[in-house]
Amino acid sequence: MTTVTMTVNGKNVSADVAPNTLLVDFIRNNLRLTGTHVGCDTSQCGACTVHVDGDSIKSCTMLAVQAEGADVTTIEGLAANGDLHPMQASFKENHGLQCGFCTPGMIMSAVDLVKRHPNPSEETIRSELEGNICRCTGYHNIVKSVKAASEKMGG
Repeated sequence: MTTVTMTVNGKNVSADVAPNTLLVDFIRNNLRLTGTHVGCDTSQCGACTVHVDGDSIKSCTMLAVQAEGADVTTIEGLAANGDLHPMQASFKENHGLQCGFCTPGMIMSAVDLVKRHPNPSEETIRSELEGNICRCTGYHNIVKSVKAASEKMGG
């Protein structure tokens, strides 16, 4: 076992894990933060997307020990003081979700997208979200949600 320590959603956490423990498994099993989903186990779907030191990553592609000392944000860490993050609120207002399974990863990727592209075009949004799969929608309302949120976030 290896001790891993990091900050998750603003809180310092530490746990003993097997060296091959994936970050997604550490988040879900050790920290009991179940908003980060395990979808495909092959980094194809994006359901496990979180932010590590401010950048979105698929947490099924990173070992927990690789996040030693990192600042990790999960979907649970986006809301502040009981208020949804603008991206979360926009997905709700614009019906950017159906079953909700892909939504946490989609939102985490979209927040990073808007950070890098403050006023993204529809083409940019679609291109940037290619690594996130939604099996329920045609992506129209997801794109609409991201665009609306980008305007609220100062884009």
